Amino acid sequence: MNKLFSPMAVALSVTLSSTLAPLANAGGDAAKGQALTAVCAACHGQDGNSPMAIYPKLAGLGEKYLLKQLQEIKSGARPVVEMTGLLTYLSDQDLADIAAYFNSKTTQLSGSKEMKVLVNSGEEVDALALGTKLYRAGNKEAGIPACSGCHSPRGQGNSPAGYPRLSGQHSDYVIKQLKAFRAGERTNDGEAKIMRSIAERMTDAEITAIANYIAGLH
Repeated sequence: MNKLFSPMAVALSVTLSSTLAPLANAGGDAAKGQALTAVCAACHGQDGNSPMAIYPKLAGLGEKYLLKQLQEIKSGARPVVEMTGLLTYLSDQDLADIAAYFNSKTTQLSGSKEMKVLVNSGEEVDALALGTKLYRAGNKEAGIPACSGCHSPRGQGNSPAGYPRLSGQHSDYVIKQLKAFRAGERTNDGEAKIMRSIAERMTDAEITAIANYIAGLH
């Protein structure tokens, strides 16, 4: 997702977190990774399905994407206060193994809710209808492309390209990340600024609506 370029152009640019960090040995060992995830379970769940909506589900997110995030959190390129120091003594291979483990798990859907959101006109509209429209078709007037172009129509992402799975993710977490991109607090979407350029065009109502839709997308 970026300004007004097509899904094909988006797919050729670097993902939601582009400028891929030097990826550790391409393939991780899920069995070895499981032994390293005890500390992760408190926030992300033993199988990567976080029990708390403020923390992301890691299950099935995409091995390439997960590894990149772990590397960037460790290096400080993506500051995450809650994870300060947790990855310091892990090697690149350890991170690859952890990414492989969580990617091997199945995402549990959070589920969408029936709700209304207040748009800029002052009208309350159906959040699911608005979220569906934004995800599938974007908002041409505002320069917001369809999320489905990078993350697939069913939210499964594009693992080889590094586009993460969105389907079933906690809506609270999606809202938090979109607002962080919009405010420039999260900047690891690469030189193309894919997510920042999209989020800056989104209203609070649109962010809430699309996050609610994603939570139940499958």
